[in-house]
Amino acid sequence: MASSCRVFLYGILYADLTCFICLLMLVLPIADSLYFQVPRFDSDAKDVVYVGDAEPSFGAVDFNSVVYCCRVGQVLYKEKVPLWDSNSGKLTDFVTRFSFVIDTQGFVPYGHGLAFFLAPVGFTSPLNSAAGFLGLFNTTTSDSSSQGPMISVEFDSFSNREWDPPVEHVGINKNSLSSLNYVPWNASLHSKDTTNAWVSYNATTKNLSVFWTYERNPNFQGNSSLSYQIDLKDVLPSWVTIGISASTGQFMERHILQYWEFRSSLDIKEKSEEAPEKVKLAVGLAVPLGVLLAGAMVAYAIWLRSHRRSTGETLDTVNLSSNTINDDLERGAGPKRFPYRDLALATNNFSDDLKLGEGGFGCVYRGYLTREQKVVAVKKISRGSKQGKKEYITEVKIISSLRHRNLVQLIGWCHEKNEFLLVYEFMPNGSLDSHLFGKMDPLAWPVRYKISLGLASALLYLHEEWEQCVVHRDIKSSNVMLDSGFNVKLGDFGLARLMDHELGPQTTGLAGTLGYMAPEYVRTGKASKESDVYSFGVVAIEICCGRKARDCVDGNSEIGLVDWVWHLHGRGEILLGVDERLKGDFDAEQAKCLMMVGLWCAHPDRSLRPSIRQAIQVLNFEAHVPNLSMNMPVVSYHASATPTSSSGDPFLTSSSINIGR
Repeated sequence: MASSCRVFLYGILYADLTCFICLLMLVLPIADSLYFQVPRFDSDAKDVVYVGDAEPSFGAVDFNSVVYCCRVGQVLYKEKVPLWDSNSGKLTDFVTRFSFVIDTQGFVPYGHGLAFFLAPVGFTSPLNSAAGFLGLFNTTTSDSSSQGPMISVEFDSFSNREWDPPVEHVGINKNSLSSLNYVPWNASLHSKDTTNAWVSYNATTKNLSVFWTYERNPNFQGNSSLSYQIDLKDVLPSWVTIGISASTGQFMERHILQYWEFRSSLDIKEKSEEAPEKVKLAVGLAVPLGVLLAGAMVAYAIWLRSHRRSTGETLDTVNLSSNTINDDLERGAGPKRFPYRDLALATNNFSDDLKLGEGGFGCVYRGYLTREQKVVAVKKISRGSKQGKKEYITEVKIISSLRHRNLVQLIGWCHEKNEFLLVYEFMPNGSLDSHLFGKMDPLAWPVRYKISLGLASALLYLHEEWEQCVVHRDIKSSNVMLDSGFNVKLGDFGLARLMDHELGPQTTGLAGTLGYMAPEYVRTGKASKESDVYSFGVVAIEICCGRKARDCVDGNSEIGLVDWVWHLHGRGEILLGVDERLKGDFDAEQAKCLMMVGLWCAHPDRSLRPSIRQAIQVLNFEAHVPNLSMNMPVVSYHASATPTSSSGDPFLTSSSINIGR
């Protein structure tokens, strides 16, 4: 009887749910965000139309393929776009990304530029709108809005004195060609370099923002963003046309569009005459179906409750396993949890074009968070890396609690769809190793000394100034990041461990990078503040010499960088180790000091290394440079009992170090 009743209730529930879902699909529009992507432009592209001189060419759009003056070309999204809901007043968020090239082709002067725009549905480029009008207007008078309201973001390569600022610029315009806000436009924008541009709008803050990067020069030092607060409901109708327009005048240049993507959060359906009839039908059906559905749901709830009692299952126990990681991380303060879709959008779905680097546990991408209006670096852990996922959790737990000017700021994290992602502040000047060992111009000596002090300051905070001692375990030049002012930001805390200040070395298991790991740490697997200091010493020597820790020196594969510098010290020629690319342009006293501190910190005997505080005192010339032995000390370990240092590590020979005021 109970079984028959249960089947009967299931039947009612299934029938009612099916009818109810069908009813909703019949009456209500399906709400979804608008999205399109055009990675390749062809003559049969389904999402866009070409207007004027714009023509698809080898997967891109050539806006002015006809080589004459005063030409206009446009690419329009073929459907109208909902901007705001006239019933609710709700305004959409949106972000668009497009990649373009402006090639002056040797013309001097050249012109005129390219613009992304939003205009009323049915907008067409007016007559005589070439040259500085960018295909959008043909007058600069105050009644220009009579041609139709418009919002545009212009990449203007020619300054028209009548309405433009006196420089080539990127500007945000409303109903005219005069920019409400602008920034000067660097020459990289029209040097055949691909420009990736993002235009976004935040419906909550009413902020319209623009951001751009250069493909061949991603670390460009200059202003590459601007914003303006504006309520688009006050300017544009609820439905709009969106497009990209380019023009030439008496002066010419080539404009090429390579990629276009658009996403918005609002999708509204236009009213139809059938709606009233559908509403009547819905009302007529909803009442009896609602009664049946309510009864079925009550019966199902009673059965579900009795079933859970019999099995002991609760909702909490069902969801706990899948949410354990997120719950654990969300207990902390500081970094926020990001939805995966936001980070995918910020990085153009983790495009290789935006990849900043790749390591053993994943890749790092440059991204732009439209809501926060911030350029970020997004680290994506490789799916198959178990160690990478452990480091992900460690990093969020530890670095989220740390606050120091010389530590990379963790902005957020994401654990979704079996993906693990970390979001950091973006470092425009990349990592230290790319400057020391890459093809970039050599860092000037004052910058190098500033970097060494910044790294020491970060280490002092971790070892002595925070509530617990943080042993980093992976200090190396590739983990030393540099902001726009070449200030140090130490990053990558995936291997870090927390320890009590009064405790000595702790067994953590061996992890790190060969060449930077202290000998006793390699031997015992016990990490300590002293093993971090050793790594700092190696990096300090790299900064001076411009050589990698494990480089073969003078063709001898047996001599590492630290050994080589110690030999130079023994001969009284330590300054010969300074980076040759500096061509002698360095402070000799500082160079000798940094080199000697590097050797001191990288001493083979842990007990004879300085604390990081002592190293800083010497680097600031508040204490004397240590007197090291002329020969590099050799520390030997034996299984049998041997004399030990005060730290408990056995050794045969060591050198004394004197330090004083």
